[in-house]
Amino acid sequence: MTGLCEGRVAVVTGAGRGLGRAHALALAAEGARVVVNDLGVALDGGDGAADRGSPAQDVAGEIRALGGEAVAHGGDIATADGAASLVATALDTYGRLDCLVNNAGFLRDRMLINLDEDDWDAVVRVHLKGHFLPLRHAAAHWRAEAKAGRAPAARVVNTGSGAGLLGSVGQGNYSAAKAGIVGLTLVAAAELGRYGIQVNAIAPAARTRMTERTHPETMAAPDAADAFDAMAPGNVSPLVVWLASADSAGVTGRVFEAEAGRITVMEGWRPGPTADKGARWTPAEAGEAARKLLADAEPPRPVYGAS
Repeated sequence: MTGLCEGRVAVVTGAGRGLGRAHALALAAEGARVVVNDLGVALDGGDGAADRGSPAQDVAGEIRALGGEAVAHGGDIATADGAASLVATALDTYGRLDCLVNNAGFLRDRMLINLDEDDWDAVVRVHLKGHFLPLRHAAAHWRAEAKAGRAPAARVVNTGSGAGLLGSVGQGNYSAAKAGIVGLTLVAAAELGRYGIQVNAIAPAARTRMTERTHPETMAAPDAADAFDAMAPGNVSPLVVWLASADSAGVTGRVFEAEAGRITVMEGWRPGPTADKGARWTPAEAGEAARKLLADAEPPRPVYGAS
């Protein structure tokens, strides 16, 4: 390892399993001291006491057993108190905070007409509010540092999804929350850059508890011990580590897809074909113009799961 994050302190939410665990281990391997957050809930966000254990403690213990430094945090980061205590844990334990990796989430998949309000609220809460509140509390600390003349090299890595970029059938709540995370990332990057804070997002694809139901084909590891496991969560982590490091200076407001050995910069919404009448259209004229513009436009990529 290169020590890319030597001396830095990173917080990773949802780090007890899957992608979050892989990110926490990778950050520690590059020298970061890590706050490992995980509430230990079931896949649908329920209590899951039999399934719970102490995943945050387990991962923190893994890091320490490998010679790194880590502390567990078991609070609910989608509450103001939980998010505040997350940042406080880093500051009280290590005296600083350099990077926030927002990763916590769960699924409650339903087709839209079967999706009830509780399932909508729960998924939007953990993904979108669970990104906003830790970001807000971390940013407040970094802004205070900047105003005190201690400009940070602060980094935030948010976790989006291809579902938030293209949509995913049966995941209206999840897709909407992940699309919101992209919007939050862009606004935060624009607002916080003056304080030395860079904010980026990733849209990862990997084998985790969350993909087991929606993409069961990802769950099988390769038979050969030396074969490349394209869906291993650790394949996403090197990009996260680099974005969390001071070495990523100047990179902000970007969204990356990361899967297997591939990294893609997503270019988002850009103006396509346009028509300007210079006056108000009639509905019929607007429809005729829209059809002509659509004929010249790039076709959209299909929604995940669409036939």
